[in-house]
Amino acid sequence: MNAKEQLIQYGLKMKNDCLVKANWGNLSIRVPQGFIISPSGMNYEDISIEDIVTLNLSGNIVEGFRKPSSEYLLHSEIYREFENINSVVHTHSTYASAFAVSRKEIPPIIEDMVQIAGGNIRVAEYALPGTGELAKNVIKAIEGRNACLLANHGLTGIGRNIEEAYKVCLIVEKSAQIAYISKNLGEPFILSDKDIEIMREYYLNSYGQK
Repeated sequence: MNAKEQLIQYGLKMKNDCLVKANWGNLSIRVPQGFIISPSGMNYEDISIEDIVTLNLSGNIVEGFRKPSSEYLLHSEIYREFENINSVVHTHSTYASAFAVSRKEIPPIIEDMVQIAGGNIRVAEYALPGTGELAKNVIKAIEGRNACLLANHGLTGIGRNIEEAYKVCLIVEKSAQIAYISKNLGEPFILSDKDIEIMREYYLNSYGQK
């Protein structure tokens, strides 16, 4: 499966897994020319190979006839800043967005989240969607992590491939739900920095079929 086919597949998964509603959200994959990104305002069920837009790392269209996602600056900034990141997934999932509108980080209370995302999920300072200011705010908030919340907006997950970036978004959404529920049961226990470091190191270097 090539990169454009992957982008279509994961766009449909994002919709079917209720990480977005209607045609909101966006996703991209790094390619030799820069990155490919979902088109603006199209239903994920209607996107074909021809609709995928290719941009260079400056955010200029190099291939495709569609208007790219309005968040293309966010994607290009992430690719320029983090050379090891090859995919970006931006969702509006319910519980993560609830933390985003409350401008509260998701605490490091669940082992799978700290493994795949690196620790607590910070909130990027508010800026209007689609702006360079928002992109720069995300870079600050996502440093050392594989996800961050966008104030009053949603969630951005990043990864070494689209499978990982997408999985980050699923795990962070699940963790936000657990954090919300556990807060109603009592004060959740926070994992220690040392334990987070050990689990993150294990995930990056030993987890899975390596």
